[in-house]
Formats: sequence, structure tokens, C-alpha cells
Amino acid sequence: MDDRLETFLRERLRAAGRNVERTRAAFSEGKAETDDDASTALPTDDAGRAQLVCRRHGVKRAAKVDNEGRPACFDAEHVDCRGCVEDIDAGRIETWDANGDENTDS
Repeated sequence: MDDRLETFLRERLRAAGRNVERTRAAFSEGKAETDDDASTALPTDDAGRAQLVCRRHGVKRAAKVDNEGRPACFDAEHVDCRGCVEDIDAGRIETWDANGDENTDS
């Protein structure tokens, strides 16, 4: 392999590695800030219900969320409901705001 090409590729790979590590660190830092209680970061309506997009039925739903991060509509037997709770815990649940606009995550 040509030395110039090898040098170029090595520099590009190192730069890409640094970018990946910076991105990973920024993601971890941002995730750590939301890990305390992801359910409290959810948008809510005037009644204090979380504004979630239901994974099971694919509709916007306002539901109370208990201390364990489970919405009132939670069904432990349904895979989508369990996935919803996992997404709430991870801070990546799809929500909607008062204008009815959907957000990709909380």
C-alpha cells in the first residue's frame, strides 16, 4: 500500500474514533442527567397525566404514571406494554405535547 494512502487512512480512522468517543461521552453524560427518574421528565397535561404515544394501540394517550414508571393502562401480559415501561425507564418513550405534536422521545 502506498505510504501516503496508509497515512491518510490512519488519520481518518483516528479522527473517526475520536468523534465516536466524543459522541459516546456526550450521550452518556446526557443519559446520566435523565436517569434519576425518567418518568418525571415526561410532558403532562393539566391533570398531571403523562402524554404518551401508546405502543400497543398506536394512539396518543394521557395516563397517570405510578412510582415504578408504569402508566395506568399497563398490562404486564402484553409485550408492547412491557416495552413501553422499558422505554419510559430509558427516557426514550414517544410523547406528544399540548399542541398535539408528537415528539420522538421524552
